[in-house]
Amino acid sequence: MYIILRKYRVSLILLLKLIIVFGAFYFMYQKIIANPLITFEQLKNQFSILFLNNGWLLILLLFFTDANWLIEIVKWKTLASVEKKITFFEAFEQCFASLTASIITPNRIGEYGAKALFFDSEKRKNIMALNLIGNLSQLAVTIFFGCIGVCYFLMNYTIEIPKINIQNSLILILFLFILIYFRNKIKFKKVKTFLNKISHKTYAFVVVLAILRYLIFIHQFYFLLFLLGVEIDYFRALYLIFSMYFIASILPSLTIFDWAIKGSVAIFLFGFLGINALTIVTTTTLMYVLNFAIPALFGSIFVLNFKPLTN
Repeated sequence: MYIILRKYRVSLILLLKLIIVFGAFYFMYQKIIANPLITFEQLKNQFSILFLNNGWLLILLLFFTDANWLIEIVKWKTLASVEKKITFFEAFEQCFASLTASIITPNRIGEYGAKALFFDSEKRKNIMALNLIGNLSQLAVTIFFGCIGVCYFLMNYTIEIPKINIQNSLILILFLFILIYFRNKIKFKKVKTFLNKISHKTYAFVVVLAILRYLIFIHQFYFLLFLLGVEIDYFRALYLIFSMYFIASILPSLTIFDWAIKGSVAIFLFGFLGINALTIVTTTTLMYVLNFAIPALFGSIFVLNFKPLTN
């Protein structure tokens, strides 16, 4: 079996690359063209209204996207360089290729393995740990601002609290019990030793970058609402956007294949202000196109050109 795999190694790698790229394209198609919340004709009409007489707006929106990914690349370069010094272009390639690979995996978990493949085998565990630090820093920022947004929302709007799903709650409790029971059997010592090697300055810098990226992202969303004619108080809009991304960051683990989750959450939250659902879905879809679909297209080039390390 091993001999057969070695013989067809090049063909298998090419096949895997094609699966990743075409799989990513299919998922993006489902999100953009086959979105259950908005038809393609509606989306096309909304885009035409937005950019027909304001072509410069597209440049400005792309600037938001560039700034967003520039910060992410610098953040990853900073983290990866703890294990191995890499150039800005290498960090650029790894970020975009891993984005493309992650689209076809639940909760974008494929990002970890994709980035690790760019490094020698003995460094891959540490690289995945560093990638986890980067993602946790971004999640921590989302939770921090999200809690502020949710508190504002609960204090200003009345909502019906859904009933607790007892079955899911019991499963969660069982999972936590198993995790605690086996905590001594898991080798955390090596991970802790590695993480202690990272300077406090590096951790602080990564958190600052995560905050900057988050602020750019939510202001891009606010700017789109403004361009689509939504009249809403600046701070009220930010609180709702904080809440939206906080809720959406929690739900995907339960609804992995619901590509319209952010749109649904946004419709729910902004619906309290009477904002047109079509406008909200257009905003979330355009955010997806600018910050995920377009970068994933660039990432597909890196995936196809990727040459795995032999060791």
